[in-house]
Amino acid sequence: MMHWIERFGNLRKIEFGTLLRPGLRLKRWIIVLLLAIAVTGAGAAVLIGGVLRSVGLEPVLALVTLRSLPWWARGVVIGLIGVGVALVALVRIHRQLLALAPQGEQAGHVAVVNTILQRRPQSQPQGPRIVAIGGGTGMPQLLRGLRAYTDQITAVVTVADDGGSSGRLRRQMGTLPPGDFRNNIAALSDAEDLMTRLMQYRFAAPQVGGGELAGHSFGNLFIATMAAVTGTFERGLTESSRVLAVRGRILPSTLENITLWAEVARPTEGGDEEWLQIQGESNIPAAGGRVLRVFLRPDAPPAYPAVIRAILEADLIVAGPGSFFTSVIPNLLVPGVYAAICASPAVRIYVCNVASQPGETDGYHVDDYVRQLQLHAPDAFPNALANHRYDPTTPPYEIGHWVQLPHPETALPYRLFTGDLVQDARPWHHDSRKLAQRIMEVFAALRAETAAADTAGSTPVQ
Repeated sequence: MMHWIERFGNLRKIEFGTLLRPGLRLKRWIIVLLLAIAVTGAGAAVLIGGVLRSVGLEPVLALVTLRSLPWWARGVVIGLIGVGVALVALVRIHRQLLALAPQGEQAGHVAVVNTILQRRPQSQPQGPRIVAIGGGTGMPQLLRGLRAYTDQITAVVTVADDGGSSGRLRRQMGTLPPGDFRNNIAALSDAEDLMTRLMQYRFAAPQVGGGELAGHSFGNLFIATMAAVTGTFERGLTESSRVLAVRGRILPSTLENITLWAEVARPTEGGDEEWLQIQGESNIPAAGGRVLRVFLRPDAPPAYPAVIRAILEADLIVAGPGSFFTSVIPNLLVPGVYAAICASPAVRIYVCNVASQPGETDGYHVDDYVRQLQLHAPDAFPNALANHRYDPTTPPYEIGHWVQLPHPETALPYRLFTGDLVQDARPWHHDSRKLAQRIMEVFAALRAETAAADTAGSTPVQ
């Protein structure tokens, strides 16, 4: 008895929700299978009953169908027998699925589901077409959550990064900075946990054996090498995504070798302010001033054509979260990208950061982010989504501040949606699942408004 209880207990290890992920094409066949079993059972009951009656075995039929019991008792007993047989079948299926998983896999059923996703035909993509614009640490959090709703994701990433490993590769090899691409490839890979560890692996300092590779991450070197092997950065990205089983696309907003500049107001010793122009994405947070605006040099780089196409065909465009001035805004400063966003019929949502970023958005609240967004990309994102779960009396970290909501009675020039978007253990970071769920709720609501406005013959505001 304990043996069977233990085996049935293994069912708790199965996350059946993974079998319902978009793109597996299993849900429809599960429903068809259940209907087929019901019809087959009814047909078999009629056939067996008729045969037993025709050969004079009516008493046997009465015994098998428990005719001596009340109708409700017969239903309960037969139902329990059916449930028991189904549990046995589920245990057996579970064991066979786990047998297909790689050795040492923590969740075998997840590995099997990912195998199905990797091998299924890609001719019929599932879910809404979503374009995510940004970079930094915020974008991967968003992409991990959106994967549960669609496999038609296009991540648009800036190429203005000039610090750390990416900056060194940019200067030494003349390649575009691979850092943000690395993070997003890991987030969209089917083997996400292992791939994240691999792509983020950073070689040790020289004194502990790192040598000339010290400070470089494996992912940056991999993408730069793939670009060298294939001949171009964009082909290197495409092949990297294919080799690493990435679901979706990661594209640069431009292939131009751009530099990010910022106008910064910095206090002087005399109490006044001096205005400076800071060159380089990595130097802006360290300038110690208030960012007034950012701009690109050259100031009108051509947009990557695939990005324009993705934006114009999108159902939903999301900007942020992420480093506001150094990861999100630079993409919108590419004229072709900005024009495509404004021309797109997609629902457009800006996702506000949870906490301020020291040296970049100190003291910013939701209104400040939206005002700067309007300054750099007017009317590109009329809808904003912000977190409403925070304790204003407790800072998120030593020198940071929560991004607070405007007063409820304030008239806003944009539509503000809110929700609990943060992790329980680390509330200064977005929670992938919560964020994606709320975005899809807002998307559905705005699409419904658009449909209603179309029916009424008016032109909705996206």
